[in-house]
This record gives sequence, C-alpha cells and structure tokens, in this order.
Amino acid sequence: MSQLIHLKSIADLSRLLNDKANKHPLIAIVDFSQTSEQIQEETKITTDFYSVMFKNYCKSYVRYGRKAIDFDEGSLICIAPNQVITIENEIEPRDNLLGWGLFFHPDLIRNTSLNIKMKDYTFFSYEISEALHLSEKEKQLLYECVMRIHTELKENIDEHSQTIIVSTIELLLNYCNRFYGRQFITRKANNRDILSRVETMLTDYFSNNKERIGIPTVKFLADSLNLSPSYLGDLLKKETGLNAQEHIHHALIDQAKHILLNSNKSISEIAYDLGFEYPQYFSRLFKQKTGKTPGEFRGLN
Repeated sequence: MSQLIHLKSIADLSRLLNDKANKHPLIAIVDFSQTSEQIQEETKITTDFYSVMFKNYCKSYVRYGRKAIDFDEGSLICIAPNQVITIENEIEPRDNLLGWGLFFHPDLIRNTSLNIKMKDYTFFSYEISEALHLSEKEKQLLYECVMRIHTELKENIDEHSQTIIVSTIELLLNYCNRFYGRQFITRKANNRDILSRVETMLTDYFSNNKERIGIPTVKFLADSLNLSPSYLGDLLKKETGLNAQEHIHHALIDQAKHILLNSNKSISEIAYDLGFEYPQYFSRLFKQKTGKTPGEFRGLN
C-alpha cells in the first residue's frame, strides 16, 4: 500500500533523508551518496519547495503523472511546489547512488528578481519522463554551480549571502534553459513527428462534428501525446515559432474560413459548430487573427 508524504519545509526534507548536515531553513544541497532515504515502499511525495535533482544511477523509479523514469542515463529533473511524484524504491547499496539535489523554498527568492523569472523556467512543469539528459560538460557546469552554493552555505551568513546564493541558483536555471534548448534541437526528428501528429489531431478534431465537444485545449493535445502541456508548448515554439494555443487557433481559423466560403451557415451556426459557447467570442478571435470579421471575410471572397 502506498503512503503519502507532504514536505512543508527544508527541515522536513532533511529529516526524511536523515541529512543532519543542513542548517539553512530555506535551501539544501544534498549529496545522495551520503543520505539514507526513509522510503521502503511506494510513496507519493509533494513539497512546498522547488527541487532540482541529478542522479547517475539509482534503483529508485520516479513517476509524475503516468510516466516513469530511472536515472541510469544521468538525467536532471526539476519539480515545482505542489506537484505529486511517486517513488518506487528498490533497496540498493549506497555506493551505487550518485548525484545531487538542490532544494529551495519560494521564500528564499520571494523578494528577488528571480521570483519574477521563475515562470519563464517552464521545465519545472514538464513530466518526469521529459527529463534533461546532460552531456559530461553540462553535468560539470551544473555541478560547479551547486558547489558554489554549497560553499556559500558553509560560510557565516552576512548581508551578501542571499544575493550570492540566489544569483547562483538563477545561473544554474539559465544553464538548464540553454541545455533544454540544445535537447530540443537534437531531437528534431522526433519533434517533427509530434508536430505532424498535432496538426493531424487538430484537422481531424475540427472536421469531425460528431467527435467535437468544445474547443480543444492545450492539455487535451498534451494528454493525447503523453506529454506535459509546458513541454508540448515549448517544443512547438522551438519548431515553428508558435506555441500550442496558437496552433489550436490557427487550425480553428483555417476550418472557419473553409466553412465560411463553402456553406451558407450563419456566423452563429459556424461558431457553435466550431465549439464556441458564444458566437461573439468566435467573431472576436477571427478578427484578431485575420483583421476581418467573419462576415467581412465571407463578403470579400
């Protein structure tokens, strides 16, 4: 039977990992080879803090949503507060566990510029299976950032401590953004397959009145592709310059143009056919995307 653990503070995490070295209330650097996880069965974990974890090897399988990943290949995962992850643990000698974790509470960055930027680090909302696979050079760069923070945490706290720690966290997250950009590029063939599937799904959705219920959401597309909404949006943006919502609107407007030019249906009928609850929303979106109202477009063509 699985257990549920909610970690409210960094202190809760230290107790779970039996890590007695950490003293800071808002941030911890964890050497996984030096901790003893108090997890002996399937466990669901939520936290009130951010987690950035790298493991080279571990017989702990982590699931977020429907997917699982082991860390045999050396993967980095980033988890935002309040996400549910599942640990399926198999007992392994501590010598086999290599890696580190950076954990920091939102209160650490609350009054800093990094707090505003956190929304730009969309990889915190990716599925675990969309982890970042690092090259040796990339591993070293991130490890150096972690070690800088670790060194600063061992110093006596002064008025510069938080600034140095937070700026180094920001540097690490900026590197992650760069490395994810590289990963999107190296997976272009797979990404193009996903793009093709998105386009086919949207075409089928808008051309099939019987199957359609409302306007498709980004979550609907992502779930159909077994991806997280954030990952799908970033992938499409890298490939086409348009995010997932813009792809939905593009397909919707294309279908609207087709119906306007090939039927005598009223604007309201077309809006309802496309899944709009209110026809004025359809007209507003159509003009926003084309510069013309649906009636004007029909009249000019």
